Amino acid sequence: MTQIHEPERRSRILRGRPYSLDEFASKYGLGGEQAESLFTRFGPSSIELDLLMAAKRRLPVRHDGPVQQDRIAE
Repeated sequence: MTQIHEPERRSRILRGRPYSLDEFASKYGLGGEQAESLFTRFGPSSIELDLLMAAKRRLPVRHDGPVQQDRIAE
């Protein structure tokens, strides 16, 4: 008889402070559906989501405009 193995579900280690969905969407100026999709796929880790958004070349949004590129390295 053939055994069917279900893939093992691995939990991710949370790196950094967790974002709330609203905080993440607000920080990067994302729409609800887009933010929810990324949040669901990559989890609430602020480090993981910040790295993802940096790879997408999306800067955090401020009330007075986007953060300047040279300020990100600080």
